[in-house]
Amino acid sequence: MRYRSTRQLVEDLRASGRLVEVTTPVDPRLELAEIHRRVFASSGPAVLFSNVVGCRFPVVSNVWGSLERARWIFRDTFDSLQRAIRWRMHPEEMLTQPWQLWRGPQLALRMFPRRTRRSPVMARQCRLSELPQIVCWPDDGGAFVTLPQVLSQSPDSQRLSAINLGMYRIQLSGNSYQPDQECGLHYQLHRGIGVHHAKAIAMGRPFPVNVTVGGTPAMTLAAVMPLPEGMSELGFAGALAGGRIRLNWLAGQAPLAADADFAIVGSVDPMLLKPEGPFGDHLGYYARVHDFPVLKVTHVWHRPDAIWPMTVVGRPPQEDTVFGELIHELTGPVIPTVLPGVRAVHAV
Repeated sequence: MRYRSTRQLVEDLRASGRLVEVTTPVDPRLELAEIHRRVFASSGPAVLFSNVVGCRFPVVSNVWGSLERARWIFRDTFDSLQRAIRWRMHPEEMLTQPWQLWRGPQLALRMFPRRTRRSPVMARQCRLSELPQIVCWPDDGGAFVTLPQVLSQSPDSQRLSAINLGMYRIQLSGNSYQPDQECGLHYQLHRGIGVHHAKAIAMGRPFPVNVTVGGTPAMTLAAVMPLPEGMSELGFAGALAGGRIRLNWLAGQAPLAADADFAIVGSVDPMLLKPEGPFGDHLGYYARVHDFPVLKVTHVWHRPDAIWPMTVVGRPPQEDTVFGELIHELTGPVIPTVLPGVRAVHAV
């Protein structure tokens, strides 16, 4: 099934018996995350928190809580995309399955994002402080976005190939960030967004970045995929979603995923760094406070029926471990092209 919003995904999960709703008040500081951890540990369903204390937006977690559920979400596209990736690495296999060749042109078309002026995510505006302020661990430096889709645009090009989609840590509050005006971006300079940052330093000017949350779940998975150089994350997302990703090219800003549930839009001054963290990280330790880039926020938008997807990271296994398993299934043949000399990777 093709999902264009988290609401569609939630209702499909509910209809199939894969989701429960919690209507009693839940505190976004520590309590929500602890409920999530216990549900995941017991192999439970996705959970919709419809009464988050101090927040008007519902929150959904544990959507990716099992490999079976992750496969089910992409049940209409997973097999064909897996086959296409395998064929890319081993084209001789196509000769053994000629009846499948007609799927190739369809898949290729989905990999080209589509320009649109209609953006459901831009229907309403709010402030950073009105977003779910979820704190997962007692010593976290503030509220964090745990399933962000960070899209940056190279400062020297407007081409589609100059766009990077990744999942980098986003700190919404705390430390010395200006409330409702700034949030922290945690990334290393060797990442795709780091290349844009380096160019911005050389050119002496800011570069546009936006952070979206929700929308088609294919965008969430594409943001963490270890794709080979030259393969677009947006193209991968379209192939996995079963339809082209709709982008709104806004003047002076990075392209916006039109069907997202939330969007935090702004720019990064390449010379400005502020303390980010601490943060309870994927390996069960707190990442310490270090200086990282800052997103200067100009707009915060959301759909009228927006739902905030989140997860909790920590000592494995956690929900993000399922991401790893799903990635291994999809990209096994690609690993040697990304990491020469490595045949396979098994990692948390």
